[in-house]
Amino acid sequence: MIEARATVIAALRDSNSELDVLARVIRACVGLLPVDGASISVLSGPQERETLYASDVIAMKIENVQFDLGEGPCFEAFATRRPVLVPDLSQASVLAWPVFAAAIAALPIGAIFAFPLQAGAIGIGAIDLYRSRPGWLSADELAVALEVVDVVTAVLLGVLLGEFDGADGLRGVLSPGREQVHQATGMVLAALGISAEEALSRLRGYAFAMGRPLDEVAKDIVNRELSPLELRA
Repeated sequence: MIEARATVIAALRDSNSELDVLARVIRACVGLLPVDGASISVLSGPQERETLYASDVIAMKIENVQFDLGEGPCFEAFATRRPVLVPDLSQASVLAWPVFAAAIAALPIGAIFAFPLQAGAIGIGAIDLYRSRPGWLSADELAVALEVVDVVTAVLLGVLLGEFDGADGLRGVLSPGREQVHQATGMVLAALGISAEEALSRLRGYAFAMGRPLDEVAKDIVNRELSPLELRA
């Protein structure tokens, strides 16, 4: 799993734009796993969804059909906060999204694997992986997928919070301390009912007022040594 994480991070070096970052993340996913394509979306509800990148025409078709119908593995993964693993799409008609399954039945898709992207309490989107032939991911392949999803989440949240600034900014987004900041941001967001941007601003303001590093404050919140309610205005 360490190798998988290192591979994704290496693929992101010298990225020169936010879109380039996400494209490289998706390409790295496809290269690491026995899949033919992938896509990444941000979501806030069934009708609030935006595809940020799709690796190919089939991946984009999967995204478009889900958006048109408001159902599919991406939505299910986001709503349940659990991976949705469909090793044989021909059997998917018995699942919660039969209309979606029927709509893509003619496409060369044998299996779909969808993973939620979340940091703490923040649900920010989902990543869909597909391959042309049916079949499960092995235990090792699933472990790699989950490790890659963690990196994708950190990168995407960093982009959404405006923390991307070339290669140096990307390395900061992927640092262990920064991941705790993202997780703490999610906990503050959930506790106070505010936006991700406002939650991060509250964290920074509290850290400044207390004369403490942001990473330390985030760690205390994640470890439940500091209540998010202490960050109320």
